[in-house]
Amino acid sequence: MRIINAKIFTMAGEPIENGYVEFDKNITAVGDMKDCPEKSGYDAKGAMLFPGFIDAHTHLGVCEDSLGFEGDDLNESTDPCTPQLRVIDAVNMLDPCFVEGLNAGVTCVLTGPGSANPIGGQIAAIKTYGRNIEQAIIKAPVALKFALGENPKTVYNSKKSTPSTRMATAALIREQLQKARDYAEKAQNGKREFDAKLNSLQLLFTQKLPAHFHAHRVDDIYTAIRIAKEFDLNYVIVHCTQGHLIDRELAQMGVKALCGPFMSDRSKPELKHSTPASPGILNKGGVRTSIITDHPVTPIQYLPICAGLAVREGMDYLEALKSITIYPARICGIQDRVGSIEPGKDADLVLFEQNPLSLEAKPLQVIARGEAVF
Repeated sequence: MRIINAKIFTMAGEPIENGYVEFDKNITAVGDMKDCPEKSGYDAKGAMLFPGFIDAHTHLGVCEDSLGFEGDDLNESTDPCTPQLRVIDAVNMLDPCFVEGLNAGVTCVLTGPGSANPIGGQIAAIKTYGRNIEQAIIKAPVALKFALGENPKTVYNSKKSTPSTRMATAALIREQLQKARDYAEKAQNGKREFDAKLNSLQLLFTQKLPAHFHAHRVDDIYTAIRIAKEFDLNYVIVHCTQGHLIDRELAQMGVKALCGPFMSDRSKPELKHSTPASPGILNKGGVRTSIITDHPVTPIQYLPICAGLAVREGMDYLEALKSITIYPARICGIQDRVGSIEPGKDADLVLFEQNPLSLEAKPLQVIARGEAVF
């Protein structure tokens, strides 16, 4: 398969003004039309070609569309520490939101447990196409979910149990991390009994699996960083709602941020400073930043519009495109498969006649692993 005469935003370098892409299930060649070995193929006639968009924080397929409790597998709020839970055991690939996301050009998402628990469970990186979760997986687990701030304390205060304060939330996380580190060390000596929770948590130490910390407020962001430093974790701040208030400090500490959602109401006190200007401020301040929807908080198909809002509020246009392509791929450690148009990557491609970050834009074509799906 070959697409010719496209303006190609590779996300791996400068755009190619008039280029071609060859692919089967994977991309095999990318270049300028003057170097194209054959001039035949799908003629894009100057349309813009992008890698499939990536949303690095969703609950897609876990909190299902148009259903109540029956389709809500978001939070196992019967135990504050559930690292052994695997989101792939709850994803319904037939949820119609997968198709809505795919038709908007979103070909890859991270989906995971909610934020009721201080330790929520395993997150997976999956494709938005197909019916079989096993075939959709890019990487599972891709991260472990942690949560700080209002959500855990609100959930467990209503149950009259720990944690009902931020102190207790952090203490529970530290306790489990210490046990997991000891568990990993004992495993090297063959002196441990199997423990499902610790077996999952040890991946943070044995494989440097990323810890994704749900944190909105500045104090919770700093708590996440503090815990991550204490245990030498590879970590990411999810939401980072007040992060734009301390962007320089976060940049100096090498923080990676998944920013959003900001196309929703301020439904709780933690969201007081929510603004679509945040990703642009973080990005310009030197923080590695990706834009997220937190689907279903903002429906998955509006990810490009969220990036467009960030541009409206001051974010550089190309940086906004990178924040829904190569940046989330790099932050989440899946850049070998997705995020840019380069030989060897999955052939997930999106073709637009209009600016994809504009309200009126709709893809001409969406290609998933080399097949036209829209």
